[in-house]
Amino acid sequence: MDSVVARPEVLAIIQARGGSKGLPGKNLRLLGRHPLVAYSIVSGIAAQTVTRVIISTDDEQIAAVGKQYGAEVPFLRPAEFARDDSPDLPLFEHALDWLNTHESYRPDIVIQLRPTTPLRPRGLIDQAVTALQADAAADCVRGVTIPSQNPYKMWRQSDDGYLLPLMETEFHEAFNMPRQHLPSTLWQTGHIDAIRYETIATKRSLTGDKIRPLLIDANYCFDIDSSRDLELSNWVLSRNNLDLDLPGSFTRNGSYRPWPERIDLVVFDFDGVFTDNRVWIGEAGQESVACNRGDGLGIARLLSAGVDAMVLSTEENPVVTARCKKLGLTCRQGLANKGTALDSLVREKGLEIKNVVYVGNDVNDLDCLRLAGYAVAVADAHREVLAVADLVLQACGGKGAVRELCDLILQRRQDR
Repeated sequence: MDSVVARPEVLAIIQARGGSKGLPGKNLRLLGRHPLVAYSIVSGIAAQTVTRVIISTDDEQIAAVGKQYGAEVPFLRPAEFARDDSPDLPLFEHALDWLNTHESYRPDIVIQLRPTTPLRPRGLIDQAVTALQADAAADCVRGVTIPSQNPYKMWRQSDDGYLLPLMETEFHEAFNMPRQHLPSTLWQTGHIDAIRYETIATKRSLTGDKIRPLLIDANYCFDIDSSRDLELSNWVLSRNNLDLDLPGSFTRNGSYRPWPERIDLVVFDFDGVFTDNRVWIGEAGQESVACNRGDGLGIARLLSAGVDAMVLSTEENPVVTARCKKLGLTCRQGLANKGTALDSLVREKGLEIKNVVYVGNDVNDLDCLRLAGYAVAVADAHREVLAVADLVLQACGGKGAVRELCDLILQRRQDR
């Protein structure tokens, strides 16, 4: 009779202190629609091998946000472990000592998840745990990637101002050698460390001596330490072409709703999507709005590629009629219930709702956003719309949002 192997106790610890000189309040800054710290929490919760997710923080606001997203906050980290120059090991020792003293809890494996590396590939944590379990000699599994720069070609500066090679190597003038002749190197990304309990408790290290690498696609490798890093990560996230566990983006059955495999129809709201939601009224009461010419080119390219598109609008306005005619879009206006209208439209065309994308900006779009297979919001949409959208565009309504989505759809079709 085969023996039953007990499931290891795997504790994910997210270190998220309140202070940061480079980017104040960094761990609560928004990435997409959610605080930075939320992405590591969701990754930990989504991992099948992780049995518990806690946050080690000195900040009560981070603690409150962490609880909202499903993490435990059993203690607040003492100030001496939350300084700018505080090393990682003491805060992990503190967390493990606290849990052992107050709960008699001791994990088999400890996972380190840094909030500043939020774009974590789906399944990465489980891969790390599996790799550590498969190698009894390994002390740790650490996430790495292939760097864009080779350290053999790096320098340091001497006290008298001259350049000195960063590394003393077996090669003569490695910095002058073709990169193809240099050894390959790996760069730690910060996404994941899977560490045996004994490595921390006995060896007093977060890596130990035998470290297994876990290679991570460079497209996921962003370390947020400045406003520019955060801006770039927001742009990458908005492309929606990475396989991630995302906070708040869940379907009715509780799983993440990814980019559609097939798009048969894109349905746009007009006001606040094709326009910036402003309206000019002349002396005679005639209304006029401003639209983006780039949006028009995006629609033309989308239609030329064979992707159908149209507009649903609550109001009935000759401005909408004229613009849609110019763009070659079918338009239905004066709709009391846009959700019902979208449902009827999909039935008329004989489509599956999962292959329909809806783009909106305000509360009268909510029914359509929930009904469609994929929900898209412009950057300046109402907060209730942002909360249900699967994708939030970087551009605001009337300022290139339509073009941004059209280009994204066409790029995704080309990549397949």
